[in-house]
Amino acid sequence: MLRILRCSPRLLNACSAEVFPGTELVLPHVRAKLAGVAKRRNGVNISTTTVATGTDDSFLKWTLLLIPVTTFSLGTWQVQRRKWKLQLIKDLQARTRSEPLPLPLGQLELKQLEYRRVRVRGRFDHSKELYIMPRTRVDPDKDVQEAGRLMSSTEPGANVITPFDCTELGVRILVNRGFVPRTRLKPETRTKGQITDEVEIVGVIRLTESRRPFTPQNDVERNCWYYRDLEAMAHAVGTEPILIDADFNSTVPGGPIGGQTRVTLRNEHLQYILTWYGLCAATSYMWFQKFVRKVAA
Repeated sequence: MLRILRCSPRLLNACSAEVFPGTELVLPHVRAKLAGVAKRRNGVNISTTTVATGTDDSFLKWTLLLIPVTTFSLGTWQVQRRKWKLQLIKDLQARTRSEPLPLPLGQLELKQLEYRRVRVRGRFDHSKELYIMPRTRVDPDKDVQEAGRLMSSTEPGANVITPFDCTELGVRILVNRGFVPRTRLKPETRTKGQITDEVEIVGVIRLTESRRPFTPQNDVERNCWYYRDLEAMAHAVGTEPILIDADFNSTVPGGPIGGQTRVTLRNEHLQYILTWYGLCAATSYMWFQKFVRKVAA
């Protein structure tokens, strides 16, 4: 009678592999025990993976929520900026309609009074005209009529800047007499408007202007000015770096057309508002679909 020796499953498997290659001798209760151990191990792995995945999703969820919150804040900030800019434009326009003051000569005071109406008396020196070009005529009535049109019928031309000897102040300044079409740029084509008598001019104070991108450099030799560089213009004709835009009432028959002041401030805040709020709406919808609706489903 054969005696069955008790031994470990590993030894039985090794022996069976030697006797019968490719086979394993594992008792049923041993096989069940091994399966239970494997099952418990798999359960631990699955649980650990689930916890890690949940942590990652929670971090991603609250991190991505910062995008719609930030874009909403930027849109609200642009709303406030637009209100400030519209009020500033309104204040500057009010300055152009205020009662004229005597012209101050201090540079610090002038910087605080841009677009403020002032009054001066003196004589023009037509022999040293400067031309800022290209310019189109400022005509409020015509601008209203042509609002919304793709093409404008305004003829291009230039603004005529003329030295002005102030008899009361004893200084020489620059006066923007107004717009002339290109066909009447030369002084000999408008001799009737070249007044020589002493006159009183009412206009608004203008400050120097920085060159914008893509704007050509001023050509002093050819007397072609593309932006207001008061220091260079004053040096070219021997005046103080003070410029006023003459109002429309200063216009004389045959001369430049006054009132060419454009109260222009860059105001693109409405576009920024639409952009930031649009991004906020889009990212909010994506976040809702990803994290809220997914959980509800």
